[in-house]
Amino acid sequence: MSVLKQNSTIIYFCFITLIFSSCVSNKKIAYFQFDQIEQEKVNNSYNTIFKPDDLLQITISAEDLNAVQLFNLPAVAFSASTGSAIGQPQRLSYLIDHKGQIDFPILGKLTIGGLTREQTILLIKEKLDPDYVKNPNINIRISNFKITVQGDVQRPGTYNIPNERVSILDAIGLAGDLNISGRRDNILVLREEGKKKIEYRVDLTSKKTYTSPVFYLQQNDIVYVEHNYARIQSASSNTNTSLFISISGLLITIISLLLR
Repeated sequence: MSVLKQNSTIIYFCFITLIFSSCVSNKKIAYFQFDQIEQEKVNNSYNTIFKPDDLLQITISAEDLNAVQLFNLPAVAFSASTGSAIGQPQRLSYLIDHKGQIDFPILGKLTIGGLTREQTILLIKEKLDPDYVKNPNINIRISNFKITVQGDVQRPGTYNIPNERVSILDAIGLAGDLNISGRRDNILVLREEGKKKIEYRVDLTSKKTYTSPVFYLQQNDIVYVEHNYARIQSASSNTNTSLFISISGLLITIISLLLR
């Protein structure tokens, strides 16, 4: 019986070790535990930078309504059989091509790729005033602004952002938050800058997240959450692991019965 007791102790010890090894430390789960917020480095301003494949809605307004009509053309679908308009006219959108240009009514090709919204508004104003429209007001919005969240989150996917302002925390919220097995300390943000793909890393366990250059996301940014080590090991285990656990459980049960 002493041998059985010794074996039982060893098996119990292995079993308890297995349980505790699967536990996740709170330090790996909770957000914003470390560091202080560097208020002087926090930047709440956000500048949209236009990029190829952005679909823009540009609205021109002024006191002279007749003068702006040519610059606010509606997008209308026509029937191939009757040649008549179909449905409700929509605001015309402008796709930025691979050269960073749009083809704007009357003004022709405008290079706006790489410009901010304010810079683009200033450019169009200089083209319009005073030859075409005096004191124009210009509104520009991206109608296909989207971000993608992938990896170890509740709801991975691509999300449309109507107001063009979304932080990395908003994006994670849209995806239903990270799973317990998701790494909070090494989140990847993939961004296109010019013709390059740039990688950024964000540690959500640190308050320095607020000063990250990717705290506010840009259109088409990709946020990727890595699996932690335990999840990777679990995914890579084979059927032998399940068999081993089943046999261990059976042995513990048998030994417990023998020791009664």
